Amino acid sequence: LGEDLIMNLKQQLKEAIEAAVKNSGLVETESIPEIKVEVPKDKNNGDFSTNAAMTLTKLARKNPREIAETIISNIDKDAASIKEISIAGPGFINFKMDTAELANVIYTVLDKKENYGRSTLENKEKVLIEFVSANPTGDLHIGHARNASVGATLSNILDFAGYDVTREYYINDAGNQINNLAKSIEARYFEALGEPLNMPEDGYNGKDIKVIGEELAADHPEYKDLAEAERIAKFRDLGVEYEMRKLKADLEEFRINFDNWFSETSLYESGEIDEAMKTMTDNGYVYSADDATWLRTTDFKDDKDRVLVKSDGTYTYLMPDIAYHFDKVERGYDKLINLFGADHHGYINRLKASLGALGQSPDKLEIQIMQLVRLLENGEEVKMSKRTGKAVTLRDLIDMIGVDAARYFMIMRSTDTHFDFDLDLARSESSDNPVYYAQYAHARICSILRQAKENGFEIDVEAPVDIIENEQALELLKKELEFPNIVRGAAESRATQRIPNYIHDLAASFHKFYNAEKVLGEDADKTRAYILMIEAVRQTLENALKLIDVSAPEKM
Repeated sequence: LGEDLIMNLKQQLKEAIEAAVKNSGLVETESIPEIKVEVPKDKNNGDFSTNAAMTLTKLARKNPREIAETIISNIDKDAASIKEISIAGPGFINFKMDTAELANVIYTVLDKKENYGRSTLENKEKVLIEFVSANPTGDLHIGHARNASVGATLSNILDFAGYDVTREYYINDAGNQINNLAKSIEARYFEALGEPLNMPEDGYNGKDIKVIGEELAADHPEYKDLAEAERIAKFRDLGVEYEMRKLKADLEEFRINFDNWFSETSLYESGEIDEAMKTMTDNGYVYSADDATWLRTTDFKDDKDRVLVKSDGTYTYLMPDIAYHFDKVERGYDKLINLFGADHHGYINRLKASLGALGQSPDKLEIQIMQLVRLLENGEEVKMSKRTGKAVTLRDLIDMIGVDAARYFMIMRSTDTHFDFDLDLARSESSDNPVYYAQYAHARICSILRQAKENGFEIDVEAPVDIIENEQALELLKKELEFPNIVRGAAESRATQRIPNYIHDLAASFHKFYNAEKVLGEDADKTRAYILMIEAVRQTLENALKLIDVSAPEKM
């Protein structure tokens, strides 16, 4: 099957069925709905099944079984490696595949190695993914951990699926929260110099701020003599630098890497805020009312217009965000993906509307909302860190269960659902723990391969694999074939949870095979074939785990 096998048998079947529908003349070519191919729950129904005949009933104006018979009569069995075709129930078409061809996936994986599952797109879509983007005023928390995990995984998946991906962190280093940070540092600075604490009303009382103030007082007592505006500006820069250094260290340990760190302040310095405002004004979407400047976002399905400049002449927080997205567009990205926290749901329409006001399609922007995460331990919700007595941070999570478990668990559920994170399960060394279960499958394969080598069996890519007939082995091969399509589907749907789900299914298929069949048996030819097969499974597991930045250990 060569390169076609990379697309896997399901994709080949979809194409063969679609071609059969076209050749049959049942419906107009442009009217053919999406063809879906699934693995039947009942193995007696074959390897794959499609409901294509039912989906064509209204268009073709025939009963499903008649449509199914027409499709079968027009299908090219050889092109899709089909051994048998049958009709079941009201019109399901079931397929049994040529197992000799099925086993060829082994050669494809061993040839592609770390690139098995990777796609190349003729027209690479440039995608900018902005995620985490936490204010540099304190530690990253559990919500940021989910945001970071999903953002990094989605970036990996899109890259593997052939997109041109840029990962970006937006540093909120301007605005009121940063002024409050600077004033909080100043209060702690003067406190360290022996003056009474004069913390601003909305100040930050974290330990970090106290440490920064004390260090500055010890190293730079002369700052007290600076003009207030100059001192605040200096503390603002030093505070952001300190907090970002800490955030970057935590993210790096969490295996989160960014291509760009974009500063909000740069939008003011470069004049892009003024440029974005002029563009929207020229496009006719900016107006004045009640001593303020407004954006007519209702023209783009927002529930009300939004203020850009308040009556006191200062910008609302929306304006620099618009300028930031104006900058993204100017940099030539085809698709902008933002990952926001659960409290940003009301922000979606106004930000998409601003793109419309800039003369861009609002659909260019996709926003994923990260629903809340609840930590559970011994069946009880954990809100406070045992170490600090304060809210549980990303650092606490890493210390409690390690990076592998944290990264894996954080993407197991769809982002639009609330997630109960069971710390006890994440720590357990049992098959109930999905990350342990997957890593153990990889380690077990490595152990078998080491044992095989000791017994004189090397990995021989010339060994024939068409002798593989064991039922569990064939199920394992089918699961392995799904990987490229799983990656593509996860990329197109932005569904990161599909990768850990696939990893678990592949590991389960391997464990089932291992419990049913002896790899290192008395039949040398079958042993060589099985060695190749499990090496291909190991490689696929490693590739999938790499997409979610989880390690694939050789020993456990």
